[in-house]
Amino acid sequence: MYTANGSRHRIIKNVVKTFKYLYGLRFEVKGLENFKVGSPCVIVSNHQSILDMMGLMEILPDRCVQIAKKELLYTGSVGLVMYLGGVIFINRKSTSNAKMVMADVAKTMLSENVMVWIYPEGTRNGNGDLLPFKKGAFHLAIQAQVPVIPVVYSSFSSFYDRKKNLFTSGKIRVEVLEPIETKGLTPEDVTELTNRCYSTMRETFFRLSGLVNEPNGPARTHLQ
Repeated sequence: MYTANGSRHRIIKNVVKTFKYLYGLRFEVKGLENFKVGSPCVIVSNHQSILDMMGLMEILPDRCVQIAKKELLYTGSVGLVMYLGGVIFINRKSTSNAKMVMADVAKTMLSENVMVWIYPEGTRNGNGDLLPFKKGAFHLAIQAQVPVIPVVYSSFSSFYDRKKNLFTSGKIRVEVLEPIETKGLTPEDVTELTNRCYSTMRETFFRLSGLVNEPNGPARTHLQ
């Protein structure tokens, strides 16, 4: 999975990182030491826009591959960059295909000692909150008995709004949270693990974004 794409992966990473200067983006990163688990793991992060790709390249660990929906393969230059970067595409419309791919990923990540990066929201989301998480990433982590490492990007809404055609320079805060162990967990624990990660990441998202968290509701107010 990783061996054949390692050099190409690093080239793509360095090229995409240069785009931040063109777009006037600044990244403030915290918690990189949490990637030093010394073993395979599943990394999960929130997903707001294509700008995530630049943030991803700021912190992407070595020996890490991404999993994305197959539709992204056909999105022009973005799809090409993802393909060249070694992204694994899955067909979410085919349950059997997705399960087969994930089972293969679980075996390969252990045999090749790689990390796997997944966006559990399943799609881009710029509504100022997190969408409910899909459970595939957490099934994978428990199946492989590897830790889950949450990564949270702050909201882009203050400088980027695709619907309003708004884009200015801005700062993106990124935090890598402590690993969550899955050793000893079973498929019956997937829902609890999913909810735990969601709650932790949602609270972190509000804090990094300077947003007030309305209990059981969306964040709408910026702290002054």
